[in-house]
Amino acid sequence: MKTFWIRTASATVYALLFLGSIYSGRLVGQMWGHIILSAFALFVALGCTFEYFRIAEKQGFNPIKPLGYVLSTLMVVMGAMPDVVEGGVIVLVLLSTVVTLGVQLWRKTEQPFADVLHTLLPMYYCALPLSLMPYLHNVMNVLVMCIIMVWVNDSFAYMGGSLVGRHKMWPRHSPGKTWEGTACGVAAAVATGLLIGPLFQTSLQWYDWLVLSLVCSIVGTLGDLTESMLKRSVGLKDSGNIMPGHGGFLDRFDSLLFILPVVYAYCSYAINM
Repeated sequence: MKTFWIRTASATVYALLFLGSIYSGRLVGQMWGHIILSAFALFVALGCTFEYFRIAEKQGFNPIKPLGYVLSTLMVVMGAMPDVVEGGVIVLVLLSTVVTLGVQLWRKTEQPFADVLHTLLPMYYCALPLSLMPYLHNVMNVLVMCIIMVWVNDSFAYMGGSLVGRHKMWPRHSPGKTWEGTACGVAAAVATGLLIGPLFQTSLQWYDWLVLSLVCSIVGTLGDLTESMLKRSVGLKDSGNIMPGHGGFLDRFDSLLFILPVVYAYCSYAINM
């Protein structure tokens, strides 16, 4: 019972912080709300970067951590400026690769190319998706709905797996996931997207919400499995302990890290076509 209340309390705090940062603009104005949401995205991105470096070091790699934190920060800062999102990201990717390779020349490590990769990867895997949160909320108005569909998918996948789950989906990386539970999660996410989605973004048609619900359920599950693969490769149950009873930053945002870039790409096409 004590564990249940700890999990409930930490989940409540997490939800309040996340949703509070998203809707803060209604209280303090759009500009400050944008800054608050961007600051939350940066906080999470740095937390995810820290946990990724922890996993990489347990594998014997030696990433350039200070540079990695700087690159993740720059990526999120660029995401806070919608006018430079695409062009700024391209420039940052090119320059960061050159700088990281250059810095590696002065380091004595046994796996220089692997260390360069693990220095850059958090910027792509963690910071880039999270940098899209302000844009997806303030411009496309789909961020909250994506979060809702992810939570619905996860909840119904867990309940469905517990009640009718028989066939393991990926026992090597996530022994608890079943095909039956995954199907329940997908069905619930699709129903949620079709019924509630139009209340958040009226420019999208019903078939757009069908696509986005499938993205949030199927692509989100791939993100979850990928993070489980990373943890189990070094024998970790949780990526961190920032949320008692729930794990770390990567544990909580693993699905969104895969979902947000796909949602951004699809909505950029669907809304502007």
